[in-house]
Amino acid sequence: MAGTTVGNWRAPDGENYDVNVRLAPSQRSAIEDLERLPLTVGAAADGTPRIVRLSQVAAVSPSTGPNQINRRDLNREINVDANASGRSSGEVSAEIRRLLDATPFPPGYRTVFGGSTKNMQESFSYAVGALALAIVFIYMILASQFKSFLQPLALMSSLPLTLIGVVLALLAFRSTLNMFSIIGIVMLMGLVTKNAILLVDFAIRCRAGGHANLDDHGHDSAPMDRETALLHAAKVRLRPILMTTLAMIFGMVPLAFALSEGSEQRAPMGQAVIGGVITSSLLTLVVVPVIYCYLDDLAAWARGRWHRRATVAAAAAQPGPAK
Repeated sequence: MAGTTVGNWRAPDGENYDVNVRLAPSQRSAIEDLERLPLTVGAAADGTPRIVRLSQVAAVSPSTGPNQINRRDLNREINVDANASGRSSGEVSAEIRRLLDATPFPPGYRTVFGGSTKNMQESFSYAVGALALAIVFIYMILASQFKSFLQPLALMSSLPLTLIGVVLALLAFRSTLNMFSIIGIVMLMGLVTKNAILLVDFAIRCRAGGHANLDDHGHDSAPMDRETALLHAAKVRLRPILMTTLAMIFGMVPLAFALSEGSEQRAPMGQAVIGGVITSSLLTLVVVPVIYCYLDDLAAWARGRWHRRATVAAAAAQPGPAK
């Protein structure tokens, strides 16, 4: 019926065409033609092939069915391919998923997304894992450098502030949250923590006094209280924070506005970095000192409670007067 390719034919125009051998149209237009098809089922005693008709071994009747059966993991599969036009593939796949969830399927049927949607989901899971590892490593480094388990939490409070700018920047540029914007968020984890480190580390040095805190004449200054140290640190560290922030913003402008050829795909990464850096730099000067004060009060309360318990335990361990 469909024919069998037995060779190629080169036409005078130089093109190659497949040579297919199949029944003539007059011999494959009715069911009776199919029933008369000869089949070779073996060899006779004298070695000649044994021929039977299809009607002798099968009942031919008109019906409907798939012209090809595909299988995956020993299950039948129907593959539906489509391309997204004018919209992102993530939005299209999300809408298709909502429609499929609202459609009841017979028992034994299920739907699975593949292609670019599956690759995107896998990439997002890997990116989220990398983001979680980045946060863990940042906390470990900060805890070892500041020798505290609570102060790194104040520094890392600037990390959620980046998401505000990322969302606003993507909305302003009418972009989407894709793989490149996720990469930009991972980059921001290290960039925005730097501003909090500049602020809190300088405040700690101001509270300590001595050579870490010099006055306008270069002499050692007396230790400051917590609020004064934070205000002084914000005033002194504002300039370097703004310098590094503006340098990062202007460095990402060509990428964010897709000024180079073929950069439209990578533009969300620059847009996410610009939005996250702006909001984190501005809010770090307000949010991080507040959280630092709360955590410092918590640490002082914990130290006082531990000291009282240690004092009570030491007093109970002393022997009483002999009777």
